[in-house]
This record gives sequence, C-alpha cells and structure tokens, in this order.
Amino acid sequence: MIVKRQIRARYNETDQMGVIYHANYFNWFTIGRDALFEELEVDYRALEESGIYLPVSEVKCKYIKSAKYNDIITIQAELVKFGGVKLEIAYKIFREDEILAEGYTIHGFVNKDMQPKILKKIDEQWHNKLIKAIKK
Repeated sequence: MIVKRQIRARYNETDQMGVIYHANYFNWFTIGRDALFEELEVDYRALEESGIYLPVSEVKCKYIKSAKYNDIITIQAELVKFGGVKLEIAYKIFREDEILAEGYTIHGFVNKDMQPKILKKIDEQWHNKLIKAIKK
C-alpha cells in the first residue's frame, strides 16, 4: 500500500542557504507515516493508550536534490515489511515528478519498559490490517 500527502515547504524549514534543512526530511517521513496509518484506519493513539508504542529503531535518508522554500512537496510512504514485532516503512520525497530524497524507518512494537511485544497478541485487528497492506 502506497499513500501520498502534499505539503508546502515552509520558510522555517530552510537553512542559511535557502534550502530545506536536512533534519526536516525526517519530519516529513513522520507526515507520511501518519498518512499511512490514517489510510489503514489504524488508531495509533489507541494503541499507545493500551500500553504499546512504536519507536523508531533505525532511520535512513538519502538526499538526491534540494527542496526549497515554498516548493510543493509530495511525501510518499509505503509499508514494505511487517513481522510480529517490527515494521519497515519506505519513503520518497518529490517535487512534481522529481525525486528529492528517499529513505526508510524501522519501528518495533514495545511496552513502556521498551520490551518487545508481538502485535498479534495485543491487537489482532491492527495486525491483520498491516498484513493486508503488505499484500497490496
């Protein structure tokens, strides 16, 4: 399953050279991840309220071209891997048809004590939604 979300690059996201500061791409990844969960009808807040969290355990971003202030940016997110205790989401950042960056995040399902948890044992419905998203 691939989802897309458009944003406009804001002035406060730029550095002294007038380009989007590199760390802001990770914020854009979060926007893509939120859009993916929304499309899957996954209530992340409800999962947290049940005591399960999804921290980032690994992140990578490859910068290809610079985004600039006021660019219309398309954030693409795709769930590419899912196991019982972790998942991987791939991202692409575009300006029109031009790819600016690509990367991924890996997340683990844990409790408040950061102990790994098997999602299927906690929320089978959410588990099944993620399995279906991988197959699309």
